[in-house]
Amino acid sequence: MKTRTFFATLSMLLLGIASRSVAQSLDEFEKTVTEHTLENGMRFFIVERREIPVVSFHLYANVGSVDEENGMSGMAHMFEHMAFKGTKDIGTTDYDAERSALNKVDELVAAIQEERLKGDGADTERLKELESEFKEAQRVANDFVINNKFSEIVEENGAVGLNATTSMDATRYFYSLPSNKLELWFSLESDRFLNPVLREFYKERDVVIEERRMRVESQPVGNLLEDFLSVAYKAHPYSRNTIGWYSDLDNLTRPAAREFFRRFYTPSNLTAFIVGDVNPQEVIRFTELYFGRLPEGPLPQGLWTREPPQEGERRTTVYAQSQPLVLMGYHKPDVTHRDDAVFDAVQDILSGGRTSRLYRNLVEDKKIAVAAGGFPGFPGNKYANLFVFFAFPTPGHTNEESEKAMLAEIERLKTELVTEDEIERLKHRARARLLAKLDSNSGLASQLAAYQVLTGDWRNRFGTLEDIDNVTREDIQRIAKTYFTERNRTVGYLLTDRAEPPTGR
Repeated sequence: MKTRTFFATLSMLLLGIASRSVAQSLDEFEKTVTEHTLENGMRFFIVERREIPVVSFHLYANVGSVDEENGMSGMAHMFEHMAFKGTKDIGTTDYDAERSALNKVDELVAAIQEERLKGDGADTERLKELESEFKEAQRVANDFVINNKFSEIVEENGAVGLNATTSMDATRYFYSLPSNKLELWFSLESDRFLNPVLREFYKERDVVIEERRMRVESQPVGNLLEDFLSVAYKAHPYSRNTIGWYSDLDNLTRPAAREFFRRFYTPSNLTAFIVGDVNPQEVIRFTELYFGRLPEGPLPQGLWTREPPQEGERRTTVYAQSQPLVLMGYHKPDVTHRDDAVFDAVQDILSGGRTSRLYRNLVEDKKIAVAAGGFPGFPGNKYANLFVFFAFPTPGHTNEESEKAMLAEIERLKTELVTEDEIERLKHRARARLLAKLDSNSGLASQLAAYQVLTGDWRNRFGTLEDIDNVTREDIQRIAKTYFTERNRTVGYLLTDRAEPPTGR
């Protein structure tokens, strides 16, 4: 067990003393943080903010879609859904009977899959029998379920913002409670990762399949993004959609989800930030009492695959009854790279609001687009990713016009140094954005948790301001020349049905 305590408050930082150095602000903030690591490897970071009697909790599981094996796409997101289904004590009228019923469901799913794998030799009558038995077994198992019990308990005790998200890089669970309900979070949250019961798995699987239909297959932009990633990436699993492929989703099983949980939800792969009106020593006592129960497990092996350098422009086109859209993506390094702040600076200059270059050029001056911008970190930040530019052409204008105009602005970064005024404005905006993100307990917990896991130290979130302050005009020009090249570019077009395929710029 390791404990390190810092004292005082965050107030000086959040009052926005912009004239003070980042180092001074970090010194003040660092005094409010207590770090505690359990014997099983789980890490807790406690931030005291005593202004209001509320505590925000953010549990960061270092597992996302990028960690899924072939044939298991969508599993990280699927398990996020399962984490709200309750435990041995929550969400059931009779766990022992329910467990037997769930085992029967699993047996029938295995039998159905075995028969389906026979392909043309499958016994169709036997499949009908098995599927009928499966539906009945599901009905029996579902009779023991108390729906939404976990969420009800939390919300009845004053919780706000109860939710979870799955991304390429991580799965996050978060909500806020009155500070006098502190122990409730420890009791409930530890239980759902100690004794998860993946009840209603196949019912929820159907919900996720429908979610895929709504978010991807019925959404032209979703279709384009899926195609765009599959073209931009050849080797790396950033090439796939977080929601998963339909054929994979349709064959995910409860035993496979349990194995996914066993591999990736080990305490050493979990990090929690607790921010608000708390006593650090009381929090530490609760961490030992509740999360100390989680069995120790090995840290999951990291991802070996790296995307090879791109050696030529790639293009893809999706046709749909939709407004046109053009995407351009350039490969770039991950969030820990020394030039990460320079990419943020590029984003601000090209896409930072109505004074940005892309907005002024494409939307205000030429009026060839209704929206245009760009951002780094797509589809994740943990590994080398993409800087993506986009534009939605106005009626009567084309993707080709928007692409040409965006490329012209990118070329300007290579041939002309940005102005000193642009550099100063982006630095002021960076500071304002950071303070806004850290203003709430939940925002602070979210930001620091991500930087702790992705970069190895939450303090690096504050270091981004110093990094931005050190960005020069020459840095921006260097980045544009190095990364924004034709051979490193992927272009995606969304075109209205019956439109002619693009002929190039």
